[in-house]
Amino acid sequence: MKADGRRQTADGRKQRAGTVSCLLPSAYWRLPSAVCLLLSAVCLLAFGQGFQPSSPLYGARSEIASTPTGLPKALREVGIDQHLNEQLPLDLAFRDESGQTVKLGQYFGKRPVVISLVYYNCPMLCTQVLNGMNSAFRVLQFSPGAEFDVITVSFDSHETPQLAAEKKQLYVNALPVAKRANAMQGWHFLTGDEQSIKKLADTIGFRYYWDESTKQFAHASGIMVATPTGKLSQYYYGIEYSAKDLRLGLIEASANKIGTVVDQLMLYCFHYDPATGKYGAVVMNMVRLGGAITVVGIVGMLLILRRFNGFGREAEQNA
Repeated sequence: MKADGRRQTADGRKQRAGTVSCLLPSAYWRLPSAVCLLLSAVCLLAFGQGFQPSSPLYGARSEIASTPTGLPKALREVGIDQHLNEQLPLDLAFRDESGQTVKLGQYFGKRPVVISLVYYNCPMLCTQVLNGMNSAFRVLQFSPGAEFDVITVSFDSHETPQLAAEKKQLYVNALPVAKRANAMQGWHFLTGDEQSIKKLADTIGFRYYWDESTKQFAHASGIMVATPTGKLSQYYYGIEYSAKDLRLGLIEASANKIGTVVDQLMLYCFHYDPATGKYGAVVMNMVRLGGAITVVGIVGMLLILRRFNGFGREAEQNA
């Protein structure tokens, strides 16, 4: 009876080992296949998105000149030309919201800097730019004054530090309570004379126009990111700014001194596209990463199969 019991137990082990050996390869071969299909779908999505058509107000000026835009004469000299890697003139003098004379370079050296050019009495577009910045800063995991600084400069030389202080109070108080103390120290609202404003705007590629008939400035909308050394790194167009793109831009501008390991992986798979002012998928990098994951999956599968095959042989020997 005992001999029969041992024989039945051994037979049961052989049967279970055989069942696992038969089922395991099918289950584990599905994993790399699923990974490959997922990566293929992502790549096709990235290709399908393509390049978004740019507004005639943005991009290289030569393209604007060669393309009929139908814009009014007042807007033909308005736009934002990307001057990537251009060094900002850090010796320029401005006045901060308290009326003190400051050098632009005072706000550089430690952290990346978000830059916006607006005028505080703007009846519409500049307010939307500042609202868009505030909305992005609210949900961004980084805080102004902690991981990055912000410089907002009025391009109207007639505006005063008092008006700048009012704007600062308004937008800092619109941030979450936990971010306000740092933002009060790290978000700077500046005014200046015509010479300093023009030199900064020309360096950035920000072109604006005073329309005498409406008594308003015509201008485009966007924000820029600069490195801690004052070199222009990214441009973000429009009045709404993706917190994800801004986070990646700040990490890249900081030379990876802020952010996490996951952020570094995201930067490997996504690259800043100057044509759209957004981060897009780098298909080849995603394919390489997918290939590495597939290889790791196959190696892991083979190791597990080897272990279960050894278990099956041991069961046969015990029988």
